[in-house]
Amino acid sequence: MRDPNITKVLLSLHGFHSSPGSLKAQQMREYLQSEHPDIHFICPQLPVFPEQMWQTIESIFNQYEGCEIAVMGSSLGGFLATNVAQQYAAKVILINPAVTPDLLLTRYQGEQTHPHLLENYFIDQDYVQQLVALNVDQINHPENIWVLLQENDEVLDYREALKKYAQCKITCEKGGDHSFIGFDRYLAEIIHFLY
Repeated sequence: MRDPNITKVLLSLHGFHSSPGSLKAQQMREYLQSEHPDIHFICPQLPVFPEQMWQTIESIFNQYEGCEIAVMGSSLGGFLATNVAQQYAAKVILINPAVTPDLLLTRYQGEQTHPHLLENYFIDQDYVQQLVALNVDQINHPENIWVLLQENDEVLDYREALKKYAQCKITCEKGGDHSFIGFDRYLAEIIHFLY
């Protein structure tokens, strides 16, 4: 049963093989508790398969139907959040988002063990197709998306995101890394953008 006092929700989607314990999620959770206690923060542990990840997201939107729901997503979570912006017309923040995770994760084909869930699974053609099914070719609501990029991202080529999200609000910094160093500098601005 949902708390009827909750009217605003921030859903945080972590990256591939990450967890709700990620630094960015912790920083946002603490900031909201301190500065915006009216915003309910949710950061679920995403399952291993993309199809199940999306089902988790849908269940949260169903649970909090009628609330103002915004999303922040990092890396693979940014890829998922792009689909959220498309399907739900929600406002989203993308932090070093994965643009083509289906291509990126083919490098990891074979058996995997999720470091947080300790669950064994396979990245195979079916896994890749689940990612392809969630891809957004044409962004319908660019005004709802703000992309944070750092050029020294060692995992993803930031130029892919510059191209894909060209019509969206973009902040691109020199240096940094895939985790987006100094994310906490943007907390207040992010909440202002989302709500």
